[in-house]
Amino acid sequence: MIKRPLEGIRVIGLEQYMAGPYCTMLLADAGAEVIKIERPKQGDPRRSMPPFIERDGVKKAAGFLGYNRNKKSLALDVSTSEGQEIFKDLAKTADVVVENLRPGSMKKLGLSYDDLKADNPQLIWATISGFGQLEGYLGPYAKRPTFDIVAEAMSGIMNLVGFKDKPPSWTIYGMADVYSGLTTAYGVMQALFMRSQTGEGQFVDSAMFDNMLSLNEAMITSYAAAGQIGERGVPKNVFPRGAFKTKNGYIALNVPDNRIWTRLCEVMGRAELADTPETRSGTERAANADTLQPIIEAWLADFDRDKVVDILNSAGVPTGPVYNAKEVFEDPHVKARGMLMPITDKEVGDTVFTRSPIHLSKAPELPKNSAPNLGADTEYVLAELLGYSKQKTEELLSKGVVDKD
Repeated sequence: MIKRPLEGIRVIGLEQYMAGPYCTMLLADAGAEVIKIERPKQGDPRRSMPPFIERDGVKKAAGFLGYNRNKKSLALDVSTSEGQEIFKDLAKTADVVVENLRPGSMKKLGLSYDDLKADNPQLIWATISGFGQLEGYLGPYAKRPTFDIVAEAMSGIMNLVGFKDKPPSWTIYGMADVYSGLTTAYGVMQALFMRSQTGEGQFVDSAMFDNMLSLNEAMITSYAAAGQIGERGVPKNVFPRGAFKTKNGYIALNVPDNRIWTRLCEVMGRAELADTPETRSGTERAANADTLQPIIEAWLADFDRDKVVDILNSAGVPTGPVYNAKEVFEDPHVKARGMLMPITDKEVGDTVFTRSPIHLSKAPELPKNSAPNLGADTEYVLAELLGYSKQKTEELLSKGVVDKD
């Protein structure tokens, strides 16, 4: 029977909010058994954050459902000595631990990678933090807690988003978290591949600041090569690039070279603009954007958005419509790619989430299990994975060390 790539791999997620849960969601989508550890009674803070899906008096947070599908939930208080022993026992059975708690939290509890690796030398431990935790690469900000917008700001991304006469702007909510989850999953995959060769686990250090800085490679290159400090809304080396208005909406247009510029000029009926002193390179076109932009906008003003998208693409000028959410849901290509994945929750019904983006030709389709209720798998973990007796489990439940759905 054909399996998903990570079937047989057990992942422990000591995680909250977005970055850690998104990482382990990707691993779960790939077939790993992911056991999400949450605080009894409270759970991941995103369980109580809007927007909510509600049916028959049951209310669940859509954001939590979206990033925690295909997982199991263990409600465990790791601040207690009994809870710490349970975590240690569980880590002995695991292939991977992913955690994104405040820097130093696990070390303070005696549950860090250094504390546990002797009992499981094959264990891969991935930590997502704001500024990195690997010895030898510790900077002055290592102990700071971080949210996504801080990583966007310090990586220079916010300084480039928006317009010159407006304050710096963030991109989309949680982008640094989601991208950090993705890069961490990539790091875990590398570590799993290395383990198949060496038999040894290792520490995977993922910093949100590093991840966003690597995403902003164009800024680094422009400054290193040409001393350029980008300004919001002011093109330096490429034009046209941005959103351009049509009769009934916007299109995204990018002209990175002279070949595509020539095609655009020809399709606009302005072939004479293809090669003038003001338009012979992206730098010249950017310097003369105030003159060229009105010409492009005047041509687009007479066109229906979707019609001009077809015209430009047919002429070899890549472009696309600027969609809102409703239009994304209606797009036939989105449907053909299966990117809107329906998942049924037994309590609140059907909801649509974004599919993990990678398709594999020789693997079955992604599993579609809804996010677990808090503590839904506590008894499974204690009894089946750890071999605890029913009496011991009941004692732990009565003390509040663990909880169950």
